[in-house]
Amino acid sequence: MGLVGFFAPFFGCAAVARYVLGWSVQSSWLAGIALSTTSMAVVYAVMLETGFNATEFGKGILGSCFVNDLGTVIALGLIFSPFTFRTLVFLGVSGAAFIALPMLTPRLVDRYANRTAAFRTKFILFILFGLGSLALWAGSEAVLPAYVAGIVLARTIGSDHAFVRRLRTLTIGFLSPFYFLRAGSLVSLPSLIAAPLVFLLLLGAKVFSKIFGLFPIIAAFRAERNERWYYTLMMSTGLTFGTISALFGLSHGIVTPQQYSCLVAVVIGSAVVPTVIANAAFLPRRV
Repeated sequence: MGLVGFFAPFFGCAAVARYVLGWSVQSSWLAGIALSTTSMAVVYAVMLETGFNATEFGKGILGSCFVNDLGTVIALGLIFSPFTFRTLVFLGVSGAAFIALPMLTPRLVDRYANRTAAFRTKFILFILFGLGSLALWAGSEAVLPAYVAGIVLARTIGSDHAFVRRLRTLTIGFLSPFYFLRAGSLVSLPSLIAAPLVFLLLLGAKVFSKIFGLFPIIAAFRAERNERWYYTLMMSTGLTFGTISALFGLSHGIVTPQQYSCLVAVVIGSAVVPTVIANAAFLPRRV
């Protein structure tokens, strides 16, 4: 379900951008990547608020979203990152770090975690900023190593629920707003007002390609109608990775400011519309 959730809108939205809107090949692929995402931030928050995160149903949605976004991260790196000597250095250092982190982190946590220096938080930020800086130096995107680092550290960090809550406060309450302020400040409202049909076309392409791709697959595993639609609509959301991909395209000259504005608006729209419909009309109360 995670793979279908990535590939269906990836090819569908890229085709619409290329053959209907007339975008260039590169900008069309970038649009496909940006609109193929599922918002882990939105889905995770909804799962926590509804309590679905403690159920098999909710864990299935989160797992599918994770695979979906992993596909987005890999596609962004494979299609647009340059392959140079810097790339080899980035891959070598990152690979060594991903191998060492699961072995090194538990030992450091056991020894220093409960001291007043907030070692775990500093250590995680050091890893993220270090690998992110290396990715930018290599011409890639900082989210690529951050996502993989989250995978390899999940077992160690996730075992302490109190620390996870503090980390959530740091990221969602402090760091994320700075990113979204920057991404939003680059959106051109006149461009959106001048081309509302482009916005509606891309939003429809994202949501409907997700639905047509996912609903038949989910129906094979979920017999209850509300569960099928809720699962499908939650996986049709998008936010963080969509704006990251769009901002990557703008920073590297792959999309124009007007195209960036449309993509970010569509990503934000897809974070709101499917979520509202899913919780208002298809909330599976039986679960």
